[in-house]
Amino acid sequence: MSQQLLEVEGLTTGFRTRAGRVVQVVRNVSLSMGRGETLGLVGESGCGKTTFGMTLLGHLRPGGEVLAGSVRFEGVDLFSLAPNVLASMRGQRVAVIPQSASSALTPTMRVGEQIAEVLTLHLALSGTALQDRVLELLTRVHLPQVDELARRFPHELSGGQLQRVAIAMGLAGKPELLVLDEPTTGLDVTTQAHILDLLREIQESTGTAMLYISHDMGAIARVCDRLVVMYAGEIVEDGAIHDVFADPVHPYTRGLLGSVPRLSYAGLPRAMAGRPPAPGADAVGCAFVPRCAFAEDNCKTIDPKLEPTNRAGTIPHLAQCHHWQRVVASGSSNQAQDLQAEGDQSPDLVPLLELTEVDITYAKRGLAALVARWRGDPEPPTTVSGFTITIYRGETVALVGESGSGKSTIARTIAGLLPPREGRIDFGGQDLASVVESRPAEMHRIIQIIFQNPDASLNPRHTVKQILDAPLRLYFEMDGKERLDRSGSLLEEVRLTPRYLERHPSQMSGGEKQRVAVARAFAAEPDLVLCDEVTSALDVSVQAAVLELLAGLQADRGAAYLFISHDLAVVRAIADRVAVLYQGRICEVGPVADIYAPPYHPYTETLLAAVPEPVPGARAQLLAKDVQEAEPPAKGCCFQRRCPRRIGAICDDEAPPSQPAADGHVIRCHIPLAELRESQVDLISPAEIATHGLVADARLAP
Repeated sequence: MSQQLLEVEGLTTGFRTRAGRVVQVVRNVSLSMGRGETLGLVGESGCGKTTFGMTLLGHLRPGGEVLAGSVRFEGVDLFSLAPNVLASMRGQRVAVIPQSASSALTPTMRVGEQIAEVLTLHLALSGTALQDRVLELLTRVHLPQVDELARRFPHELSGGQLQRVAIAMGLAGKPELLVLDEPTTGLDVTTQAHILDLLREIQESTGTAMLYISHDMGAIARVCDRLVVMYAGEIVEDGAIHDVFADPVHPYTRGLLGSVPRLSYAGLPRAMAGRPPAPGADAVGCAFVPRCAFAEDNCKTIDPKLEPTNRAGTIPHLAQCHHWQRVVASGSSNQAQDLQAEGDQSPDLVPLLELTEVDITYAKRGLAALVARWRGDPEPPTTVSGFTITIYRGETVALVGESGSGKSTIARTIAGLLPPREGRIDFGGQDLASVVESRPAEMHRIIQIIFQNPDASLNPRHTVKQILDAPLRLYFEMDGKERLDRSGSLLEEVRLTPRYLERHPSQMSGGEKQRVAVARAFAAEPDLVLCDEVTSALDVSVQAAVLELLAGLQADRGAAYLFISHDLAVVRAIADRVAVLYQGRICEVGPVADIYAPPYHPYTETLLAAVPEPVPGARAQLLAKDVQEAEPPAKGCCFQRRCPRRIGAICDDEAPPSQPAADGHVIRCHIPLAELRESQVDLISPAEIATHGLVADARLAP
């Protein structure tokens, strides 16, 4: 039997086009995994991470094929097995936990039935033993009231609960290897922290090996022991997680780590110049040459080999770079790149949008409401209550909080997609407390929205030219040539070229599509842009580039942003002020620097403690229970049921007072500020900042 659980030798995979051309996706990859090892796999979108991960299950996309090499599981080549034998291995000895549990689960089957199906197929369980095992698995992933939950359908569960169910299904066959493909992308920070803690606990208790595919460097640092970095389908660096994070030897790895926003630094992260080559691009020499300042002539003509460096350690440190010694010798710098130099100037305090005591509910209206009252249906709770804030011209106000805190609901109401039940929304003297159809046409132009998923917001049948032409035709008197010229200029402003005008969304990467979405919003020359999780699905390098783009456009155009995110490191990088929401109620609001330093509201402290900073081995401080509350309490503090600092009945019975902590910084809590200051500490220690600050300047070519 092989000493290693998994051995990949010279693996090259790809697919053939209709013209018969071979397009390589994974190129000459070799690695091994031991039993119980946790290995992180990172790289930009399109680098081949997921394709490689699926080959470990003996699976290829339709039309895909293994062009060279082998994948051996305990010495057995997976692609030499008969289909029925390979099928029996999947789910039993090798299993996958997908990125989107909601799309992986069957919506018409109860949760317990779906787990039971896996157990019946792979372990031949039945009867009482089957039911007991289902409940045992749900309990292992820390789900509450498992008897009741097993009878629910997927749509009746929260995102975090769905992901736990997916993990339970992955563990059902008692696999020796789990492939996790972005298992926490899209989850809020506290849910993510609990899931990461759960994965670490499972690995330690079962000895299951895990391949963790992600673009979230903080999540990788928290879960994995070893890190593999992929670029253009190849492994460019492989080593112990502490070694790679502390002092990476490949320029690309340094660029990735420099792109990560940090709680410990203000200002924007460093965006890498250029972009990776398209899959299948013919490459002689190093694929990273166009983006690397260390490149020399031999980099363009000679393929670098993945070879050991001189690093001492129990895990060999490998790098695919002709000049890794020069990279190491270049030294490192913990200086944050503050690209907010222009944005750091305080915006002019000219009110743009004022929301006063706004209540929002999803209660039915009109005839539907009359029917509901006649039937005696209970009225749904108020989703947002008493929301008051002012957004000034040219500033960025961020809304943060867990899923269900009302962030997107507020944006929908400002955009006119959902009317408020109570309160006033004032935009330059114009009352916006109405749906978009009732607003003046000029209001349609000056408030724009950028959605989280450009695939869902860009018409797949339209070219970029048609997408950008629509707002220009709608809002401005321009002839065809003027609109075409303006569309080209907009693309250049978002750092694309006019050649993209003839492309469809399917012909662009995720980052390129999000840039087109930004260009479409700014085509209307808005005063206010609603950014709803615009970077949550992007890899770190593209995320850094989009953040830099938004900051630059704001500096040039003077637009204000309402920036919605669950990523508090991203928020610190781009926001001027932050409002922390729980169950649609403001817990804390203030300048960004004050929000990230004590004293915190207990809920703000809970959010900050859960952020996965890219510090290897760091464990989350899980201050509050992992509970998804359906609605806020009828009275008292909205956070009372989960608060780690609850002081008694006053929290249950009385609304917390607003305590000014500093100029413009207000905390709504019964705990006196002096006690909050005494009981709280900085969540990122100076030692961690010094050791794991922004890594060396990658010296990437502009």
